[in-house]
Amino acid sequence: MAHWFHRNPLKATAPVSFNFYGVAGSPAANKICNDLRTTRARLLEMFTDSTCTPETMKNASDAYFSLLQGFITSLDGTTQENKMRFIQNFKWTDTLQGNMASAQQDAVFELASMAFNVAIWYTKFASRLTGKENITEPEAKDVHKSLKVAAGIFKTLKEVHIPRLITPAEKGRDLEPRVIDAYIIQCQAEAQEVTIARAIELKHNASLIAALSFETANFYQKADHTLNTLEPEYSSKWRKYLQLKQYFYMAYAFCYHGQTLLASDKCGEAIRSLQEAEKCYSRAEALCKEYRQTKGPGTTAKPSEQLFFLKLGALIKSTLEKCQRENGFIYFHKIPAEPPQLELKASYGLAEPVPFELPPLSEQCTAEVYATFDLTKGAKNDKAKPKEEEVKPMKEPDLKPQKDTGCVVS
Repeated sequence: MAHWFHRNPLKATAPVSFNFYGVAGSPAANKICNDLRTTRARLLEMFTDSTCTPETMKNASDAYFSLLQGFITSLDGTTQENKMRFIQNFKWTDTLQGNMASAQQDAVFELASMAFNVAIWYTKFASRLTGKENITEPEAKDVHKSLKVAAGIFKTLKEVHIPRLITPAEKGRDLEPRVIDAYIIQCQAEAQEVTIARAIELKHNASLIAALSFETANFYQKADHTLNTLEPEYSSKWRKYLQLKQYFYMAYAFCYHGQTLLASDKCGEAIRSLQEAEKCYSRAEALCKEYRQTKGPGTTAKPSEQLFFLKLGALIKSTLEKCQRENGFIYFHKIPAEPPQLELKASYGLAEPVPFELPPLSEQCTAEVYATFDLTKGAKNDKAKPKEEEVKPMKEPDLKPQKDTGCVVS
């Protein structure tokens, strides 16, 4: 499976003890606090465990989120905020902002930040799988599903949970609309790359492959435009990736559209489409070099030297040569000055985010136990103002460039 994906770093966070001395007024309340601490620590360990599977990740995240909701959902039968929502301060870094963390004393901020990291993990899991030798069809499906699951998490955070924050996310932070939109669109585009690889391997109609490639290129362009008002210092490398993928899949679209035109005996138009594919490919090649030279968060690689990139160049070259031979012997068509206008719509194969739902509230979090938390008994902390504080980054298992084996989905 010949894919390569840029990945930004995981978010990092400061440890949280959940030690509410005096406030937790019963053994059951203390157990909730202890379980919050242990399930949070366990989930954080899973992010950097290279053996972690989607099933393990879901179990670990569900265990924590089912308890954390006890500090968010109203348990006293009223519409008022949960009295425990603002008791604990949480610090998180952002995927584009280095080790400087922002802090909020809000359990919703913790939920959104942790779920964001879960989504990032799914994208990294997909990236690691595509770097394996001899990837199987079930593994290819796992890549496709993981990217759609990640898109669904990002989408639900944007639409449901982030709007509940008392303090809005600052510019360039993960929870602000432009950044999270870019992640949603990128996940969809990458999932469609898997679909395209499958369609090519199974020799589907060239018009379908061209349409899927065109739609995927448009996704990458949209994601890039979403980031164009962010500071170049931390967005440039990511944007170079999105741009090179846009031109790469435009090259794919023109290449396969050229095959469609040739099959319809429109050889002159086919040649012009292939010439445009060459131009897009050359632009993608230049962007690969710019990507390597651009500093910023994320993985480092040489995409233009990997097999997925080289194979497309060879395909464009051989297809164009075939069209030119056919035109010289059979068609004698005039080659148009302008490239064909791609107005391609894929009728199927487009990747939609998988809806994300939080697990049910833990059975430990009952109204009776909730009543034993007494905020008047503990030391009151002032609500934390958003501030920057350095947090140690996570040691990730997949920071090295993905190995391109040249395998395809079989």
